[in-house]
Amino acid sequence: MKRFAAAFAALSLLALAAPAAADDAAAMFAQKCSVCHGKDGKGQIPMGQKLGVKDLTQTKLSATELEKMISDGKGKMAGFRGKIADAEIKALAAYVKGGLK
Repeated sequence: MKRFAAAFAALSLLALAAPAAADDAAAMFAQKCSVCHGKDGKGQIPMGQKLGVKDLTQTKLSATELEKMISDGKGKMAGFRGKIADAEIKALAAYVKGGLK
């Protein structure tokens, strides 16, 4: 019975953490990415157009490729490795891959 209770508690925490992680990724995107990519990720804002950013809502990149790009940067985009936690990079990649939802 104790094992069941411990397993149930762990699963409950994971279920509660998932929405929080999505909220954190959305907040991180708003803070770090929307300056160039826009709040909707389409890049149709003056800075995005000036830099020629791609529409993130149409990306064909995998979550792993997005993580690498967020970490290392690409073109005029600076990388975030060492500036934000690896877990935040992973959450941002999942957020973008999930259509910014």
